[in-house]
Amino acid sequence: MDLYPADFSAFHFIRPWWLIALPATGILWWIIRRSLTGGREMPVTIAPHLAQALTVGRQGRGRILPIDGVALILGLLVLATAGPTWSRVPDPLISDTAPLVIALKVSGSMLNPDVPPNRLERAKHKIRDLFERRAGSKSALIAYSGSAHQVVPPTEDPDVLTPFLEGLDPGVMPRDGNSARDALEMADEILSGQTTPGAILFLLDGITDADLPAFKRHADARGVPVLFWFLARDSAAAAALEAVPGTKLIDVTTDSADVERVSQNLQAAYQAALSRDDRLEWQDKGRIFLWPAALLMLFWFRRGWTMRWSVLLVSVGLMAPMQNAHADGWKDWFLTPDQQGRIAFENKDYQMAADLFEDAAWKALALYRLGKYEEAAELYAWQDGVDAAVGEGLSLIRSRSYRPAVQAFEKAVERDPNDLAARHNLELSRYILDYIETTREQSDTGEQAGIGADDVVYDNEAGRGADSQQTPQEDTRSALPETAEQWMRTVDTRTGEFLKSRFAIEAARETR
Repeated sequence: MDLYPADFSAFHFIRPWWLIALPATGILWWIIRRSLTGGREMPVTIAPHLAQALTVGRQGRGRILPIDGVALILGLLVLATAGPTWSRVPDPLISDTAPLVIALKVSGSMLNPDVPPNRLERAKHKIRDLFERRAGSKSALIAYSGSAHQVVPPTEDPDVLTPFLEGLDPGVMPRDGNSARDALEMADEILSGQTTPGAILFLLDGITDADLPAFKRHADARGVPVLFWFLARDSAAAAALEAVPGTKLIDVTTDSADVERVSQNLQAAYQAALSRDDRLEWQDKGRIFLWPAALLMLFWFRRGWTMRWSVLLVSVGLMAPMQNAHADGWKDWFLTPDQQGRIAFENKDYQMAADLFEDAAWKALALYRLGKYEEAAELYAWQDGVDAAVGEGLSLIRSRSYRPAVQAFEKAVERDPNDLAARHNLELSRYILDYIETTREQSDTGEQAGIGADDVVYDNEAGRGADSQQTPQEDTRSALPETAEQWMRTVDTRTGEFLKSRFAIEAARETR
C-alpha cells in the first residue's frame, strides 16, 4: 500500500483551490484568540498589585486554548479536501506491481568463490528471495555471457521459473563473454510487450567499456529504469555506471537488506512510471489528514474545550467528502462501501472486497483475484468499455474457456481498435487457442506436426486391415498441457541439457 511517497517530485493537490481556506482559517484563529487573551484594561486608579490580583484570564496568553485545536482541525480538513497526491490510480485490470526482467550473467567469472559458495549460486539464491517478495508479479529471466538468451518469458508463477534458474551454468552457454548490451536489448524487447511499466535488473560481477554506450543510449531515450546488483563490485565499471542517469547500483549483502532495497527501487520505479501516464487518474491521499483530525476531536470531550459554533464547521468538513456514506455501521460514518472495499482489496482480503464493492468493475476484479473467474466474466460481460471486455477475456482465459475469450478480446478491439492491450491479448488468445487445438489434434492422431509414420502396422493379424473401432480415451485431453506455463512443466529432460541445446540453436541462428 503506497501510503507515503518515495519522493516528492510528483506531489501536488488535486483540488488546490481549497487551500484558499487556509489563510481564512488562520485569520479566524488570530481574531478569536486575541479576543480571548486580550483581557480588559483596568483603571489607572487601581494599584498594579491589586489590578493583577483582580484580573482573570491574562495568564491564558501562553496556554493552549480550544480555538487552537479547532484551527488545527480545520486546517487538516482543508488539506484533506484539497486532495494531496503523489501517485496515479493503477488500472484495475493489470498488475499493481512492475513487471521485471532479470538479466543474469552466466560466465566463468561467476564461479569465483569469493562470495560463497560462488557468485552464480549466490545470485540464484537472491533471485529466489526476490521472487518470494514479489509474489504475483510478472518476472522474466535472461541469461547472458558471450550472447544473450531468454530463459523464461514473463510469468507470475515462480514454480515455472525456478527449475530453469537451477539449470543455468556457464556450461550451457554457447560461448563465454560479457555481452550485457545484448541482454539489455532483449530485456527492452520483452518489456515492450507489457501493458504495465517495468524495470530491468542485472545481476553481474562486472561490465565492459564496450557495453557502457548501450546503457547511456538507453537512458537518453528515457528507457525503463535499470538496476545493477553487483556480486563483486567493479570499481571502474561502477563509477562509469553511476554517471548514467536512471540507473541504481546495489551491492550484495549477507542478509536480506539488498533484496529489500531492490524491491523498494522497483516499486519506486513503478510509481514514477505511473505518474507519467496521463491516462490514469491521480489517487487522492487526503485520508492521511483525516485521521489526526479525528484524534484531535477527542479533546472536545474535556470540560471547557467545547466550542459549539465550531462543531458545525468541523461536521461539514468531515461529511463533505463522504456524502454517499450509509449508516450501516461505525465504518460507514467515515468510509463508503467502495472505500471499505478498496482497503480490503489492498489488504488482499478479496472475498470481503467482493462483498463490499458496489462499483461493478472493482467487484469483478475482486472476484477475478479471488479465483472466481466465471463469476467475474459474467459481471464483466454486461459492462461497457474496452476495459470490461479485456477483463472478461482474461477471466475466460483463466477458466479455460479459450474460444469465448477470443470473442471477448475481439469485442474489446471493436470498441477501441487503437487499444494496444486489447490487440495484444487478442493475438495471444488466438495463439493459445491454436496451440491447444493443434496439440489435441496431434494427440488424437498419434502424430506430431511434420512427422509421418515410420511403418504401417495392422492392429489385427487375422483381419489384415479390416475396419476396427477404437474406444476413445476420455482422459487424453485432460492430460494435455493447455497453457505455455503448463507445457514448460512437462519438460522431462534435465533442465541444463535442455537449455544448452536451445541456446546452441539460437546462437547458430544468429550467426547465419
